[in-house]
Amino acid sequence: MQTPATQVDVLVIGSINVDYRVEVDHRPEAGETVLGGDTVRLPGGKGANQAVAAARAGARVAFVGCVGDDPDGDLAVAALQHHGVDVSRVRVDSHRRTGNAFIFVTPDGENTIVVASGANHAVAAADALSAVEAVSPAIILMQGELPALTTAAVLEAARDLAPDTVLNAAPTVTLPDTAMEAWAHLVVNAGEAAQLLGGEFSPDEAASGLRRREEQSVVITLGPDGAVSADANGIRRTPAQSVEVVDTTGAGDAFVGALAAGLARGNDLLAAVEAGVAAGAEAVGRAGAQPPAAP
Repeated sequence: MQTPATQVDVLVIGSINVDYRVEVDHRPEAGETVLGGDTVRLPGGKGANQAVAAARAGARVAFVGCVGDDPDGDLAVAALQHHGVDVSRVRVDSHRRTGNAFIFVTPDGENTIVVASGANHAVAAADALSAVEAVSPAIILMQGELPALTTAAVLEAARDLAPDTVLNAAPTVTLPDTAMEAWAHLVVNAGEAAQLLGGEFSPDEAASGLRRREEQSVVITLGPDGAVSADANGIRRTPAQSVEVVDTTGAGDAFVGALAAGLARGNDLLAAVEAGVAAGAEAVGRAGAQPPAAP
């Protein structure tokens, strides 16, 4: 474990998984068995992926999370350490397994994912709030893979503290109105926006409709079409460059991590979104959710 940070740019309170990735010709229908390629074991989890992306974008990053006392936990934590993330607040729970994601990737690079949360369910609000006080982050970054009570408690508490909060509501999580009014920046894709709004809307309408307060900003990621962002300055579109897609796993996480790093540096929303789009485009060009460790 690394020496605890006294001040960081981005504090990620999130999930840590190990991914089991299999390439398949097509997604199975109900009752169908599909033969796939070899299983590849890789570090993952939305929180961990975003922490790595933020660190690669130059941010000082600390992480709050939980793993099991098992080889998957060792792999996941070592990957964070390799990328310079402070893991001194990652707790080991001997009663739970490290979270796993089972990922099936089709030839077009698209994926289907099932997550077994495991030790991620043990991340407590008290641990997270203690870390916020200890490391004085510029940005608190959270996702939807932790217990909803923990996410809500941190968002509500952080509204009265100095840090801005970025909530990547993926997967979509049901939070009380007080928590949904507390985040500073919300990042979702078009499907998640539709779930939160209870219907299909254009990206511009969704970005505008999800804002609860004038100070809040919303970013809707659109894959190869870039992103739409809305804040007090209006609604803006950021296009994405055309790239060859190998695997879309983790592309959204790369976007969110780079965006959080940009906001922590004091960049405005548009500049942070541009950095996120570039990071997402880079991520789809490689297999797996995190860049491989150097040999």
